[in-house]
Amino acid sequence: MSSRGLLIAAPRSGGGKTTVALGLMRALREKGLRVGAVKSGPDYIDSAFHSAATGRASLNLDTWAMDKPLIAGLAATAAEDADLLIAEASMGLFDGAPGDKDRNGSSAALARQLGLPVVLVLDVSGQAQTVAALAKGFVDYDARVKIAGVILNKVGSDRHIRLTKAAVEEIGLPVFGALPRDPKVTLPERHLGLVQAADTADLDARLDALAAFIAAHVDLDAVQAAAREFGAAPARTDALRPPGQRIALARDAAFSFIYPHLLQGWRRAGADISFFSPLQDEAPPEEADFCWLPGGYPELHAGRLAEARNFLDGLNKFAADKPVHGECGGYMVLGETLVDAAGVGHAMSGLLSVSTNFAKRKMTLGYRRAVLAEACALGARGDILLGHEFHYATVDSPGGDPEFALAGDAYGTAPKPVGSRRGRVTGSFFHVIAAERG
Repeated sequence: MSSRGLLIAAPRSGGGKTTVALGLMRALREKGLRVGAVKSGPDYIDSAFHSAATGRASLNLDTWAMDKPLIAGLAATAAEDADLLIAEASMGLFDGAPGDKDRNGSSAALARQLGLPVVLVLDVSGQAQTVAALAKGFVDYDARVKIAGVILNKVGSDRHIRLTKAAVEEIGLPVFGALPRDPKVTLPERHLGLVQAADTADLDARLDALAAFIAAHVDLDAVQAAAREFGAAPARTDALRPPGQRIALARDAAFSFIYPHLLQGWRRAGADISFFSPLQDEAPPEEADFCWLPGGYPELHAGRLAEARNFLDGLNKFAADKPVHGECGGYMVLGETLVDAAGVGHAMSGLLSVSTNFAKRKMTLGYRRAVLAEACALGARGDILLGHEFHYATVDSPGGDPEFALAGDAYGTAPKPVGSRRGRVTGSFFHVIAAERG
């Protein structure tokens, strides 16, 4: 199977690639194209915006945590029945973990594997012709990564456009557009990135404004023509085996960080997934045989969760004879207490003895390779799960529960105990992306 696609990238985070990617997705959709979307790397939030912009599910592709057959299969799924696949990069184009550059999680590694040409978004504020030197560095740095063209961001005037555009075109790169500074063309942010798509007021109107902004300043036909066919045979899409046949999944403003590719893989394997809302004081459905509490923002809703007696009592009843797993925010809710940003402690489910604190903030970020300490719903003892951590909460008290897994990072540091387990209940700050295959 062959599809056409391209990658929207930038030299750094905050360079404008999300604005450009979302604007292109919505603008091309409004032209009548069927647009698929993927996000490079571990990011729940941007993928939800992709789905809102395109009307299709967006998937994450991660060259550190996923093997090549899985990436190929998921890319093919995202591009199925689409006229164009738009991939959004993470961080800077070549940024990734140490080690093998084809398996380091960088967006460049994804571009190399799938053969995606790169549209480079360059913030030209505070510079003019110098931008050509930066662009040429990207062209020359890795011949296997094809830079198809440039979109200039934050231009200040017509003269600024002429200077920067001429300089970039002199090195043989087309300039697809130039975006003026516009403080109104933004999306709201909070401590883990953008405010989630579901929580963004007037999201459709904001996306329409982004589309109009991009369409007014970018040659959409030229961008579309820059896309190239890439081979993405549907090798496989099963990143992690289903942890149950009937899975109860918490989903609301406090629990929203679940990778779409996991849900898709579980459904394809025959699992049934039902959703419930702890914030609406709903308990896990009794007919389910496994309960998953994803990450999210429980620290913003801790008081309400502490008062959700039907949810907490139902969760404890469920855990008496069925497995429960919590990731990051879900792990915090499985613990004894959660201290919110104001320093107020709230009693949680008490299924694990850990106590967590959002008032004492410390950012933890990075890939993890976790080896399960004992058999659980996620795998057998010794099975390896690949994923990441990204949180600001800290642990006040780990409690006395045994560890969930031993985890090392991408830098080769010695594995250390992470998470907790008690009976059928497991949890950690670790987000699973895929199981490692031997």
